[in-house]
Amino acid sequence: MTQNDDILLKPQLLFAFLKTLPLILLGLTFLLLAWYLSPYFILFGIAICGAAWYRLLYIRSYKYLITAEYIRITYGIFMKRTDQVEMYRVKDYTISQSFILQVFKLMHLTLITTDINNQAVQLEGIPESAIIDTIRDRVQQARHDNNIYELN
Repeated sequence: MTQNDDILLKPQLLFAFLKTLPLILLGLTFLLLAWYLSPYFILFGIAICGAAWYRLLYIRSYKYLITAEYIRITYGIFMKRTDQVEMYRVKDYTISQSFILQVFKLMHLTLITTDINNQAVQLEGIPESAIIDTIRDRVQQARHDNNIYELN
């Protein structure tokens, strides 16, 4: 399915943990309340910890496949969804890094496209790399191969 020049990216486990940390802390708080105040809080604590676990698995289910012709994003646990954007439709690129992402060498990559359904394709929590140069080269090659010229 994938060739040697295809790139498969996933959000890092650390990124998924940081995104679910508030839910984890809230669940632990309810479990502590159950310990000290009332055992009825244990239901809330278990429910919130379950939601945090689901959120962690959901974030980790994202797969970004970057080929020479398209970018395919697949995600979901119980119901899978696949979005695909042709490479020649990519118009602009944005890399954003909060302080926490900079510390852990992660980044968010946003691709602005001319596709009606996917105007902004976001690749979140991916490792910091020179992927933008690879995507730019592949966009230029796809435009050349399909005889597409951009007019401003």
